[in-house]
Amino acid sequence: MSDTFKSGFVAIVGRPNVGKSTLLNRIIGQKIAIMSDKAQTTRNKIQGVYTTDDAQVVFIDTPGIHKPKHKLGDFMVKVALNTFREVDLIYFVIDADAGFGRGDEFIIQKLEQVETPVFLLINKIDLVTPEELVQLIELYKEKLDFAEIIPISALEGNNVPNMLEETVDHLEEGPMYYPEDQITDHPERFIISELIREQVLKLTREEVPHSVAVVIEGIEKNPKTEKLTIMATIIVERSTQKGIIIGKQGQMLKQIGMRARKEIELLLGSKVFLEVWVKVQKNWRDKEHYLQDYGFDQDEY
Repeated sequence: MSDTFKSGFVAIVGRPNVGKSTLLNRIIGQKIAIMSDKAQTTRNKIQGVYTTDDAQVVFIDTPGIHKPKHKLGDFMVKVALNTFREVDLIYFVIDADAGFGRGDEFIIQKLEQVETPVFLLINKIDLVTPEELVQLIELYKEKLDFAEIIPISALEGNNVPNMLEETVDHLEEGPMYYPEDQITDHPERFIISELIREQVLKLTREEVPHSVAVVIEGIEKNPKTEKLTIMATIIVERSTQKGIIIGKQGQMLKQIGMRARKEIELLLGSKVFLEVWVKVQKNWRDKEHYLQDYGFDQDEY
């Protein structure tokens, strides 16, 4: 460790589906934030810890900022906006291929109200021409006084090392908040539930994903074999959604469980037996006591 150690907190914000979780996983080098091609995948603050000999950066991946349609949506946006006041630096991630939209304008209006330095990260640069990229940079320069504008590809890793160097340069001297080998502050149960939910998002049709929550009912370890038994419940809002997730002769649920088990075994480094059930809880996204039961505790924000 060098004589000067820097540390700080960085919020990753942006519209849904711009690649925030992909970027966090790229930085940390391990999957802690679930990724999906469906918008609003991330529902809670996911903290990833990046540590080098000279610095420790705690990244907060926030829910995509969007116009809410229910209490869960209100909660997601509130979480994202509250992080602006809690951090030393903000990454504002945009999708180069999507262009400038009303959602970006809304976020910029919020960023204008804080003194926190903002990096504009133009993601998915592999999808646009150099000329289009230059035009986008010029457009955004007029919108806000960014501390840095950095084109990246979170998926390919292009320019991410340079982005991290610039980030550390902007931070001040500070303590190591987490042990150097820790990559997230979330308990294993949270990550396991997210890995199961990710497979639901990937395998089911459009009407199911946003109304899905996953609750880990229990984790038991066999003292002889060291094998873990994990019991999980997938919560949906309608019986039709339950039917879709279970699938014909239970095949969809079997696929979800099999894929999730592989991811969980990679995470935990041990063999896992995964039991998954599906339960209908009507309109849970609009009922505060269910939101709290399923891990969306509004009092914390």
